[in-house]
Amino acid sequence: MSRGAESIAQFQPELPLFADAPRGSRSVASSPGRAVLGLAIGLTSLASLAGVGCAEAGLVSNPEGPIWAHHPSGAMAVTARRELAIPHDRAGESYERAAVAIDPQHRRLFVGTSDGGMSALDAVTLRSRWRFQTGAGIHSEPCYEPSEDAVYFGSNDGGVYKLRAADGKLVWRAGTNAEILRRPVVRDGVVYVVNANDTLLALDRADGKPKWFRQRSPASGMEISGYAGPAVHGGTVLTGFSDGVVMAYRTTDGSEAWPAPVDLNLRATETGVADAIRYLDVDTTPVVAKIDDTELVFVSSYETGTYALHLETGAEAWHNEGVVGVTDLVMWSGRSRSEGEAKGGAEARGAAKPKGASEARGAVEARGAAEPTRILIASSGLTGIFALDPKTGAELWHRELPAGGLSAVEPWAGALLVGTTRYGLFLVHPLDGGVVDGIASGASFAARPVAHGLHAYALSNAGVLVALGIVPPR
Repeated sequence: MSRGAESIAQFQPELPLFADAPRGSRSVASSPGRAVLGLAIGLTSLASLAGVGCAEAGLVSNPEGPIWAHHPSGAMAVTARRELAIPHDRAGESYERAAVAIDPQHRRLFVGTSDGGMSALDAVTLRSRWRFQTGAGIHSEPCYEPSEDAVYFGSNDGGVYKLRAADGKLVWRAGTNAEILRRPVVRDGVVYVVNANDTLLALDRADGKPKWFRQRSPASGMEISGYAGPAVHGGTVLTGFSDGVVMAYRTTDGSEAWPAPVDLNLRATETGVADAIRYLDVDTTPVVAKIDDTELVFVSSYETGTYALHLETGAEAWHNEGVVGVTDLVMWSGRSRSEGEAKGGAEARGAAKPKGASEARGAVEARGAAEPTRILIASSGLTGIFALDPKTGAELWHRELPAGGLSAVEPWAGALLVGTTRYGLFLVHPLDGGVVDGIASGASFAARPVAHGLHAYALSNAGVLVALGIVPPR
């Protein structure tokens, strides 16, 4: 068995590797039947993961690697497409921002569109299973909860919806008086959502009735379009607000869990980082991770940079003032390769490396091949993609923003998948930011792609859902 196959088998033992396909994804594109069969087998074999619910969906595991150190050209390809949004119902919307939710056990996808529709699709063929219509556009990523076989999502009409996943029938709708863009989180019988009015709500999962809510006064002046969603860890729910404050609340009653609110902009002003802050927003949904023996919360202020806070108290662990304009964070996790393999992979690609690439590889290799590697990936609409050391906040590499912008980043098969608004979809090396592969699909993408195993899905700004397959190197 080759190195790449060993890596996948180690971390994803139930996932087949398209064993009958030649190396390179152009074989996937040229053999649609084989690609669909492989997708069907892959999703069926992942049925044991169906117990992973909305609260854990952000967790990812990656094969040893990345497995792209010796990359053959043509790793990913489009396996299916389906137009979802109804053009005359899009109300002038030029972007689609909703990510896809995946139910691997029943081979279903759930995705909302700017025409107000929530669709359930077959994960293999992309054929429609049902469609539910709301009163306004949907840009919220849905949350599939397998324990109930239910779908939760928010709409621009201000509603939080719970649907039966089997047939799309409405279970309940809860009004919040403001649009909802971020994904709901379900934990211990409670649905947590944040709306555009800086309100965090805790709703009863059974009937949608509020258990408690917390609101901060929106910041005066201009704000960036977008806001943070909720993150639940243990008995704490965390989020950020448009006034630059990060809060932690107890899930039981909504009481404050930290000694005081954490005002990122006030801290930056006191240290002289920001003399004149125009945009106060904290738009990133917090990311919680245990680094060494310390549980940290990672967040970003739009103008003053990216921070790590101690989960227990909110005290600052580190601050990188150069990583600004960030709207999404994700923690990539994998294992480093040996120095020789990494060097060989870099030479094989032959592409120019982004800023900091050599230092990033050196830092990763210094940790040893057996130690798991974690990299905090920050997506910025101003400055591109950053990779940070979560222990110190040091920049590992930086890839500049392409013309037109990019989506949030999604870990996929040991690499990073990202969409752009002009140039299609790209697979990026997590250790140095080098481009591994790309698909110029003719479409633009603002919504974050979503991956599961060797399969990924991305909703284009034209309302077309694109299914992707990948053949890792062997």
